[in-house]
Amino acid sequence: MSGWRTVVYRLVRPLLFAFEPERIHRLTISGLRIAGGNPIGRWLLRLLGGAPRQPAAADVLGLSFRNRVGIGAGFDKDGRALRGWAALGLGFAEVGTVTPVGQPGRDRPRLFRLVEDEALINRMGFNNAGAVDVARSVMLVRQRLPAGFMVGVNIGRGAATDPERAADDYVEAYRLVAPVADYVAVNVSSPNTPGLRDLQDADRLRDLLRALRAEGERLNATPPLLVKLAPDLSQEDFDVLVALVAGEEAGLILGNTTLSRDGLRSAHAGETGGLSGKPLLEPMLATVAGARGLAPTAVIVASGGIDSAADVAAAYRAGADLVQLWTGLVYRGPGLIGEAVAVPRDTP
Repeated sequence: MSGWRTVVYRLVRPLLFAFEPERIHRLTISGLRIAGGNPIGRWLLRLLGGAPRQPAAADVLGLSFRNRVGIGAGFDKDGRALRGWAALGLGFAEVGTVTPVGQPGRDRPRLFRLVEDEALINRMGFNNAGAVDVARSVMLVRQRLPAGFMVGVNIGRGAATDPERAADDYVEAYRLVAPVADYVAVNVSSPNTPGLRDLQDADRLRDLLRALRAEGERLNATPPLLVKLAPDLSQEDFDVLVALVAGEEAGLILGNTTLSRDGLRSAHAGETGGLSGKPLLEPMLATVAGARGLAPTAVIVASGGIDSAADVAAAYRAGADLVQLWTGLVYRGPGLIGEAVAVPRDTP
């Protein structure tokens, strides 16, 4: 990053990092919601984001995105700050993970900064307000979002649901959010809900995707599906699942947080949960390139470790159609959005 946005965020970040991470996270969402709700606040957010006035639009998933850069699931779980994300200059926001019934998630503390590694560890556990509440939030704000700003909804299984009945939760959540979502992301890869990753079994995942398609046809609401895969899969399992997802005409989000702790230096490295941030960049680029080779026409969303324009360019070269930011915003600030949006898809 360069310019005054970098300087400002470098001055502010030590103050932010002096507070407990989840508290700052909640305050960030509240601030974006308030600022996004009034003209002066939106002007200020546009200034902070620094996105180009007329970024290159993108036709992906049969949708016309105003640009290719979005916020990944988990930052705005309940879709409270959608107008704020749009004002910052993003092309889309993925809310959730959403479960059919709201749940509080795991006990706190459950979010940790690994400053030396420019990473986070979370064990949030799908804390969310529930699919009805999230669908209502998206529906009410829809008419006030700028043209081309897309809203995806990420769905998952409730913590109290028997793993053998997991598909029922996904279908129920889908039933509630599909009518208001531009796309639906199927999260079968979070490490923080016991047994969830078992849905990355090929037969179970195929059955789940077909059940969601059938429910969409019954509802006459069939937003595009994407599947969010774990970065910890074996090469053999990864290859099988990429081929399966592509064969079911769904897209891929690569990937989720990881259980790996290779090379970390921070004191919190031993915390349980999923790791996000800079350590995921190279593995993410490798999986995107691998998936593009296996599925030349599939839609691929690169998600993991992106914190610079150079990282965005690398994701595009690897084969990504869209990119998602998350932990990079924590360490680099909102100016990262403008830098990311300015990178052309056909970057050399």
